[in-house]
Amino acid sequence: GGVSVIAILINHFTGWPVGAMVWLMNVPILVLGFHHLGRWRFLGKTVYGVTVFSVASDLMLARMPHVMESFPVTQDVLLSAIYAGVIGGVGLGMVFGAGGSLGGTGVIGRILQNKWGVPLSSIYLYTDGGIIILAGILLGWEAGLFAMLTLFLNGVASDHVLEGPSAVRTATIITNEPEKVSAALSEQLGRGATFWTVTGSYTKQPRGMVLCTIGRPQVNELKRVVGEVDPVAFLTIGVSHQAYGGNFLPLEKSA
Repeated sequence: GGVSVIAILINHFTGWPVGAMVWLMNVPILVLGFHHLGRWRFLGKTVYGVTVFSVASDLMLARMPHVMESFPVTQDVLLSAIYAGVIGGVGLGMVFGAGGSLGGTGVIGRILQNKWGVPLSSIYLYTDGGIIILAGILLGWEAGLFAMLTLFLNGVASDHVLEGPSAVRTATIITNEPEKVSAALSEQLGRGATFWTVTGSYTKQPRGMVLCTIGRPQVNELKRVVGEVDPVAFLTIGVSHQAYGGNFLPLEKSA
């Protein structure tokens, strides 16, 4: 994240260890987190995460040249940026999934969100975006673009690890035939549905709303079924990251 990029910039001009700089820059952030995000419980997990990350960073930087000499996987900067983002994101997702933290801009973002309701996406946009611009100014815009790619893939990979692949979809159907639509979904798709009566804000007329969660391959089949039962129905289909119970995963596996 942002703190790591700053540490790399400092290392580039001074030669100071990246891991040590990451740890030092996290000290004031840890103090803020201690006061605003759960005190000792937060501090213990985050200090552990920051320490392991800092030590591992310096060890990797020290050993990587020797490893690359023995196993020269690639010298391509683009491939390095892609795989750094993906592998780092997988690790970050595992840390977050276990309730841990690696400090940095993530802690600052959580503080601002809790205190003033600032969206995390906006915080990351300004903090990480500003740091990438700084990297572009100091190291060249090509390096800044590679850093942007790495951070983007880092976020995508960590979200994928945390939430899993979006293998399910949730359909919301506004129809005059809620019972028939629900029955057809059950008979032809093997999926249960829930329906209730709603009122249109424009027409002021009561209509039925049907809610149904399906597998991703069933989307086109669902559209066909709804269209056959009620050609004038209003249908929206959204991405759902996880589904438990019913014909999906057992709920106890969510723990």
